[in-house]
Amino acid sequence: MESIRLVLNLFRMLKALSRRHPVKLSLFFLCLLLLAGVEIWFRFEAASAHNWIAENLRKIRIQDPSDFTFAVFGDNKNSHSIFPVLLRKVDQDRDIKFALDIGDLVFDGDIEKYRYFFNQLKENIKLPLLTAIGNHELLLGTGRGLYYDLFGPFYYSFQVGGAYFIVLDDANETGLDEWQRAWLERELKNARAYTHRFVFMHVPLFDPSGGRYEDGCLPEKEARSLLELFKENKVSYIFASHIHAYYTGQWQGIPYTITGGAGAELVGKDPEHDFFHYLKVSVRGNTVDVIVQHLPSPDYEWLDRLGSTAWLYLYAFFRFNGIQVALFLLMAYLLGAAIKTDKRKNVSTRNK
Repeated sequence: MESIRLVLNLFRMLKALSRRHPVKLSLFFLCLLLLAGVEIWFRFEAASAHNWIAENLRKIRIQDPSDFTFAVFGDNKNSHSIFPVLLRKVDQDRDIKFALDIGDLVFDGDIEKYRYFFNQLKENIKLPLLTAIGNHELLLGTGRGLYYDLFGPFYYSFQVGGAYFIVLDDANETGLDEWQRAWLERELKNARAYTHRFVFMHVPLFDPSGGRYEDGCLPEKEARSLLELFKENKVSYIFASHIHAYYTGQWQGIPYTITGGAGAELVGKDPEHDFFHYLKVSVRGNTVDVIVQHLPSPDYEWLDRLGSTAWLYLYAFFRFNGIQVALFLLMAYLLGAAIKTDKRKNVSTRNK
């Protein structure tokens, strides 16, 4: 009842103000309509992609299946500066035939963020680009439903020559459900006939830093269970992201690389790990070479890192909300000006 009373009082106030200040209040209501229109447009405008993964798989063309190169990166999160640079460098490298973006494609699961992502791809890369789902795709919006409508399956596999590619969904940060686990076991059995078995996942199995990123990995029980499955089936290489840095090594004999440097904020200042980058992976016969490609990064000082992160978020906020903010401020100014004029008149009348 109290909220209804407040709404009614607000309506009466606006109605009274509109009689005394018809121009200001007409502009106020016009802004209100525009604001509603913008929100409706952003929510219901047609998506710029559908079944993206399947379409890009069909575009992959490899002349020599025993000798090819692809790119891997993750955690771009609607980056406005680094991600376009990364895409152009990948696209201009004649060795690279396709790319995989392994999660946190967008800041959150809002449709407008995906439109921006697809526009960046359209403007900067022509190569086939495949994706994995990350935890940020599950934030806001319709989460998994929207991702599925735009990209297709949450987990899938494909083959290029003697290499078997398995892309997983561990975006929930807890591991695989029983259906995906059963699917993975079947895929790994199928992959035994191939020379190379590559696994791509957003959240890594273990903390590569020895304690710094404990919360950025799968629960230990799930991680160890998956690692045993990977060892049993002789997985050749594991690629992950989620941690905004570069780490590489081995998990009980299986090589891995964590590549979370595609444009999202850098949280550390270690020159060996905390920089923007992508991976260039070359498959030549029985060998696999993974080379890190550095991108321009802020200086390794806290002030520079904080400034870079602040600009990243400020730009993103105004890029996606600038029109709404401008309309809201104009509405506040018009309403405030009308109320202020009324107060001055009342003071003047009492003084008389």
